[in-house]
Amino acid sequence: MLLCSLLVIFAPVSEQSDWPTLLAPSSVFEGDSIVLKCQVKQNRKIKTMSYYKDGRELFLSTYVSNFLIQRALFNDSGQYHCAISGQFIFSWKKTSEAVKIKVQELFPPPVLTVSPSQLTEGTPVTLTCETWLPPQRLDTELQFFFFREDQSLGPGWSRSPELQIPTIWSQDSGSYWCEAQTVTHRVKKQSLKSHIHVQRVPVANVSLETQPPGGQAIEGGKLVLFCSVSEGTGNITFSWHKDATETSLGNKTQHSLSAELEILAVRESDAGKYYCRADNGHRPIWSEVNVTVRRPDGYRRDLVIAKTLGGLFGVLGFVAVALLFYYWYQKTSGGSSAYNASRGPFSPGSQESTYSSPLPAVEELQLMYANDETTHPSPLTVTEELQPAYMNVGAADTDVVYSQVWCTQQTEGSANIRKTFLEIKDSSAIYSEVKKA
Repeated sequence: MLLCSLLVIFAPVSEQSDWPTLLAPSSVFEGDSIVLKCQVKQNRKIKTMSYYKDGRELFLSTYVSNFLIQRALFNDSGQYHCAISGQFIFSWKKTSEAVKIKVQELFPPPVLTVSPSQLTEGTPVTLTCETWLPPQRLDTELQFFFFREDQSLGPGWSRSPELQIPTIWSQDSGSYWCEAQTVTHRVKKQSLKSHIHVQRVPVANVSLETQPPGGQAIEGGKLVLFCSVSEGTGNITFSWHKDATETSLGNKTQHSLSAELEILAVRESDAGKYYCRADNGHRPIWSEVNVTVRRPDGYRRDLVIAKTLGGLFGVLGFVAVALLFYYWYQKTSGGSSAYNASRGPFSPGSQESTYSSPLPAVEELQLMYANDETTHPSPLTVTEELQPAYMNVGAADTDVVYSQVWCTQQTEGSANIRKTFLEIKDSSAIYSEVKKA
């Protein structure tokens, strides 16, 4: 009886010392590994070992082992305990006390911020993926990634939470977001999508200039129409027109505040009013300039010289034709007022060309008298009327013909007397020279 009582008294003490203890980390952050260990103080033959969360069995083993949670998540938080079972004379099962595990946030989901908040085309932009770490995990390394409309931006994963965009345009408008993750890739979080709208700056203050300056073009030279605006973003379309016509002389679309159009060889018909039109999707604006085309330097002088020479050549040609015609007329009519020794004395009214031996000079021309040798002039003073007659003299074997003007002196009561101008006082002889072609 005494022995049995001792067994009853000491048995509970032995059983109490065999209760298992659940060992778990005191602080857990998302992404951490959690190792649960069911510790037994006395070595007893254990048939099974189980782990539970919130009363639900997680793991059952037929030998002593730990329970591992590879990557802790928020839903891994809860009440954990373990249990062991065995058989010694009879079956038994012992359960540990519950341990509360709370998985803490390593860093909150990032927030994408844009600076400046109001975006206009052509300006730089800074995107920031903002998040923070708890004091206990400040040594945790993070990396960041930026996206636009399902397309990656920048170099990829970077340790810097900022992304610099040197210049942003209206076509860059859209949804942006970023991601942050630990370098071990155990925790990754994404920001909410933010719609970024990039405003376009309308074109303003369009100007049309020319080269040469002032629209003073030179015929045959190059004319450059230079169109520019003081402001405006995005693709700007420049077009050039003449005399307010709808037909375009040319157009250019580019990311630039200026463009130019060249006319390589300007003609006089290119003079007029030119217009430049600039448009980037907003209200287009116009500018105009007047272009004049002048002849090159020296053109008028050359024109005057050419006209003068042309007139002079015309006069000379006319004179040459007149002389040739006169020569031809004298040649074909056979007229002559000279006396030919072989034909007898000169007959008034005849015009016969006489060719004799070459004359050394005009003074040696033979002077022919057409008066009757038996007739004597009256001594009375009379009025003399001189009438011209003509004579062609020259060598037959030369190409030069000389003409001498003759005069007839008429007096009352006497026959007419023919004299050359050389025989009349205060008279002069007129010669003409025609050279055969």
